[in-house]
Amino acid sequence: MPARYYGAIKLAAIIGLLMLLSAASLLTGPGMFKGSSGALNIDLNIIAISRLPRTIALLLSGGSVAVAGLVMQLLSQNHYVEPATTGTMQGAALGILAMYLFFPNAPVMVKIIMASIGALICTLIFLLMLMHIKVKSTLLVPVIGLMYAAVLTALLTFIAIHYDLLQSIVSLQSGDFSAVLKGRYEIIWIAAIITAALWWVADSFSVMAMGRSYAINVGLNYQQLILLGILAIALISGVTIAIVGALPFLGLVVPNLVRVLVGDNTRRALPWTFVIGSSLVLFCDVVGRLIVYPFEIPVGSILSVFGALLFLILLYRRA
Repeated sequence: MPARYYGAIKLAAIIGLLMLLSAASLLTGPGMFKGSSGALNIDLNIIAISRLPRTIALLLSGGSVAVAGLVMQLLSQNHYVEPATTGTMQGAALGILAMYLFFPNAPVMVKIIMASIGALICTLIFLLMLMHIKVKSTLLVPVIGLMYAAVLTALLTFIAIHYDLLQSIVSLQSGDFSAVLKGRYEIIWIAAIITAALWWVADSFSVMAMGRSYAINVGLNYQQLILLGILAIALISGVTIAIVGALPFLGLVVPNLVRVLVGDNTRRALPWTFVIGSSLVLFCDVVGRLIVYPFEIPVGSILSVFGALLFLILLYRRA
């Protein structure tokens, strides 16, 4: 059987899994069973107001954050970084904290703008630090990112405690979709639009990942691509953390998993990254709703466990 058929079969399997998980997300939740009979209860009002918006938000945020992780790895030329380990998510949280301090009654759009500005500034600082490092080993870049993120997290926690806003900041880092309802999630479509725009310029990012000299020699505007990538990461991170909170490990694990499946071609890998990222977040959300039913565990907590486990498996395979 030709190799392209194997790729088509794998893609069909992933899309089929995504559809099954979407159906499970629509049907899972409090009141899913009728009394003592145990029959499945399908309430169209609950699905339309709560579960359908939640499922769409899971699909869009999961896929977009995974793609943001892929772009971050291309910008840093390192496969072991993601927005949550390079200060981007922490910067977004700092931006939201600034909004709480100076504009406490501002609308959600201001919250997204502040989060995006914070993410943009902190991502720029991280990449500027990398520019001054002569020897960029595979492990050194993630370690620098983790230390930088830890400093930002400490600063965030200190300010939050000082102004009695710690509970608000903790909720930003939990990845909780329980408050997603019709009319309160639609802005997250911005992240999906940015992801589509990234696919449009995916070939340029593939060339950029080969290095500054190579990209300039083939006629690309290297600095413009870097700024475009940073802006896309900052906007996706700002929208996501403002609406649902942080999704740890997603941008780290999914791009590496996709490389195992389809290789390093960015145009080919980006749709796979979006679909697998969406599937993983949907799976973690359904698991979180079933473990302590009728209550639920935030997606971020479940994702941390499965994400860390998957990453260790990938590292073991490469070793």
